Amino acid sequence: MAKAKTNIRTKKSAAPPAYIRISLTKKNYMIIGLGIILIVIGYILMAANSVDGFLPTVVAPILLVAGYCVVIPLGILIKDKAIEEAADSKSISTDNGGNVAVKSNIKTN
Repeated sequence: MAKAKTNIRTKKSAAPPAYIRISLTKKNYMIIGLGIILIVIGYILMAANSVDGFLPTVVAPILLVAGYCVVIPLGILIKDKAIEEAADSKSISTDNGGNVAVKSNIKTN
């Protein structure tokens, strides 16, 4: 009996799984922008020359921590509901530019 040929195929570079891809929308960029504005305001308030002042010693650190530790990570991690629902139904596709196209089963004329 002859041995069957086995083809060794090289692995193609597949797209990373959906849980690794980060798709940022306009909403995400607005939240990240809000975080950057909070950080800038915090640094401006901290630049005051008052040693015993309320703004540079209390408010500025709170704004900086909120901007760095809450708002910017929140802007990165929040997902749009339409994109999330489409990903659950496996009807989502992306092109090389990272743009998201959601396919629908609705027929139009």
